[in-house]
Amino acid sequence: MLIESTNNEKVKNLTRLLTDNRFRKNSGFFAIEGKQENQRALNFAHKAEEFFICESIFDDDFPKGKVTLVSEKVYEKLAYRGSSEGIIGIYKTMTEDLNKFQPKENASLIIVESIEKPGNLGAILRSCEAFGIDALIVTDPKTDFYNPNVIRSSVGCLFGMNIFQSNNEELFQFLQKNDFKIFTTLMDESAEDLYKRDFNQKTALLFGTEHSGLSDFWIGKGENTLIPMSGSIDSLNLSNAVAISCYEMLRQQLDR
Repeated sequence: MLIESTNNEKVKNLTRLLTDNRFRKNSGFFAIEGKQENQRALNFAHKAEEFFICESIFDDDFPKGKVTLVSEKVYEKLAYRGSSEGIIGIYKTMTEDLNKFQPKENASLIIVESIEKPGNLGAILRSCEAFGIDALIVTDPKTDFYNPNVIRSSVGCLFGMNIFQSNNEELFQFLQKNDFKIFTTLMDESAEDLYKRDFNQKTALLFGTEHSGLSDFWIGKGENTLIPMSGSIDSLNLSNAVAISCYEMLRQQLDR
């Protein structure tokens, strides 16, 4: 079957999965564009409901499963990315329960509060995966984990990572129950150098929103930490700050 009309109901549904956060959440499905991203999802036990493929663009063997062919005109309407590879898959969303997560000894967690920008979340996922972080926890999220921008900027690292949603109170109880050392990143004079902290223990490092940092909820609940800088600005992009911190956590573990 070849779909050549952008008014086809399947095309309309897929377009909404790619562009409408509320529709995506309510439907329980999401879409993945690109070969690498789809392959990562399949490698980590996500089962595709259906693939939409443009034969004139896709230059690989068809994946196993249900395949619907679309014309170039239709695919151009669907494609979220500027440079595309001719494949979009539809998958069921998978939600994980934080309280069922059993962290290993010396586990490292990155926690981000109320993150708003999908590109930042994707970049943070990529850093967490690259530097061996055991889980990423997002409290009170303001962006959808399955937003196409998250998937694209993480290069599919969303799949295969332990990633959880929570609220601050539930998370704090979880960290206490599991004996995590909590490090906060509040902007005040109590903060100490990141490179002087000991991350060779069960560690949870918390970051706040892009525009205002951690909320007052976390005041007094952890040891305050900062990344030393010598320039005239006093802050970094959130995803850059997380990447630097993830690397330091891994470096300490490798030097142990």
